[in-house]
Amino acid sequence: MLSYYPPCGNRERGVTLLEVLVTILIVTFGLLGLAGLQARIQAAELESYQRVQAIVLMQEMVDRLRANRHEAVSYVATVGTGSTVTSASSGFQRDLYEWHNALLGASEIGGAGSPKLGAMKDARGCITNPVTTMPYEFVVAVAWQGLTPTSAPTASTCGKDQYGANDANRRVVTTRVLFSCLQNSVGTTCASATP
Repeated sequence: MLSYYPPCGNRERGVTLLEVLVTILIVTFGLLGLAGLQARIQAAELESYQRVQAIVLMQEMVDRLRANRHEAVSYVATVGTGSTVTSASSGFQRDLYEWHNALLGASEIGGAGSPKLGAMKDARGCITNPVTTMPYEFVVAVAWQGLTPTSAPTASTCGKDQYGANDANRRVVTTRVLFSCLQNSVGTTCASATP
C-alpha cells in the first residue's frame, strides 16, 4: 500500500479562507462608502434643483415687475409661507397672488388632502424698495429651507429667523431691478430712456 504525503510547501491550509474574509471585509467597507456618497449626491442634486426653481420663480416676478413698472411700488411685499394674499382679477395684486401660489407649490399636489409639492420647502418671496429716488431700486428675493446647515446668508433678510435658530438652513437668491424712472398710470412719462 502506498501512502500519500503532501509536498512540504503546501502547509498553508486555511490562509486562503482568511484572505477571502479580509477581501469581503474590505469590499463591505467600500460599498458602505459608496452608499454614503450616493446619499450625499442625491442631497446635492435636490439642493441644486431647489436653487434653479427659486431662480425661475424670482425671474418670473422680475418680469412681472418690469411689465408693470407704473405699479412697481405696490409690489413691495412678502409672500409665501405664513402670508395671506387674496386673488384679484388684474394688476399687481394678481401678480402677487400667482407668485404666492407658485412659491407654495400650487402647481403640483400629491393627491387628495396631500400638501402642495411643486416648490421648495417653506418658500417665501420678498420684494423690497431700498432706494426710493432715481434710479429706483427694487430687490426681489426668494428664500427657502435647505436640507443641510451652511453659513447663514447675509445678502438678504428675506425669511430671516424663519428656518432655525441661526439661519443655517436658510437659502436665498436675490436680484436687483433698477428703473431710471417709474411711469405712472395717469400718463406721466420719463424724460430719460427706461431700462
